[in-house]
Amino acid sequence: MLRFRPTSIGLLFVLASCATDTGIGPLVDYEEVNASTIIDAPSPTPGQSAPGNLYVAERGEYLVELLGCGACHTDGALVGEPNFERSLAGSQVGIAWNNPLGDRYPAVVYPPNITPDIETGIGKWSDQQIANAIRAGLGRHGERRIAAMPWQGYATISDSDIVAITAYLRSIEPVAHRVPDEVAPGQRATAPFVYFGVYRSR
Repeated sequence: MLRFRPTSIGLLFVLASCATDTGIGPLVDYEEVNASTIIDAPSPTPGQSAPGNLYVAERGEYLVELLGCGACHTDGALVGEPNFERSLAGSQVGIAWNNPLGDRYPAVVYPPNITPDIETGIGKWSDQQIANAIRAGLGRHGERRIAAMPWQGYATISDSDIVAITAYLRSIEPVAHRVPDEVAPGQRATAPFVYFGVYRSR
């Protein structure tokens, strides 16, 4: 896994073939990092859930860990330096979703805060909006699908699992943390980012 040197912006990807005849490789300004892929989810806050709903929230915690939500939504986890005071509170490191080897300034999305903070998280989201984000990668108001969200893998998740994840996300401590705005293709990102992708030789 790769990251830009501190003077640049980051990249994270996998190459299926890296043979080249060119003198200077395209990764000269990058350095390897080890992303944190397994992140413990914070426990539900005591008293935040009704006693009868505690099992549902605990199941949601298990599912959030199983789905790897913290690997993107925890600040620093994408570059192997998770900040556990910001667990699930969004990332200052973004994810590029078009090819940075072909686009000098790729489009970048920053994983959002999914704690129940009212201003910077999902505290104002309805249960249906949370379900739509998980199953279809849709933003709060049903706008286009979030480019880096692996919603295709969650599209058939059961209603009971959606209820559990939602109950869990509402039960954790809200963390005020605003992430950078999305960067459009061709614009230069001012915050670091990584890139996931697989490339096949021609």
